[in-house]
Amino acid sequence: MKTLETVYDEEIREAITVLSKLLQASELSSEFSRAAEAMIECCRNKKIIFIFGNGGSAADAQHFAAELVGRFEVERHALPGMALSTDSSALTAISNDYGFQSVFSRQLSGLGSTGCVAVGISTSGNSKNILDGLKQAKSMSMSTILMRGALPGTCDDFADIILSAPSSRTSRIQEVHGLWIHVLCGMIERSLQLS
Repeated sequence: MKTLETVYDEEIREAITVLSKLLQASELSSEFSRAAEAMIECCRNKKIIFIFGNGGSAADAQHFAAELVGRFEVERHALPGMALSTDSSALTAISNDYGFQSVFSRQLSGLGSTGCVAVGISTSGNSKNILDGLKQAKSMSMSTILMRGALPGTCDDFADIILSAPSSRTSRIQEVHGLWIHVLCGMIERSLQLS
């Protein structure tokens, strides 16, 4: 049986290995820059960045929106970020009336517009409500961004930009997504300060 110290060491080593792969992926770096540029343009045009996910990815969506509306590291005006997993009345009403698959697409239909950005977060890349949300956003001429794990999924077809964490393990994928959220917030803040 492994000791707790052994488990700790293995988990940290695996996390470091996954994070190291991010520096070696030039295609990912290019996609990441495109994602940041889309969000910066959205903020400049006073449109909304909508972020949505399930479970831990819902928490990531809320974290991202909070950093945009509040602040990340720089004192500045509020930026337009909204997590679609936070309105319990909308979530339960839409789930009850239309099914859980529609919880994000229905909100985007009512709140979104051309020029907004929709960021779907799904570790598997196959969540049906993320798929429907991205599909709805694309039909409304929003920029669509998908954060997922290493494996392609059904959501890929409706994402303009795919940010693929180099792991198939949920915990490692979510750690990468959390890092990306912080990097994106820093890039957005710096770019808007310079303009």
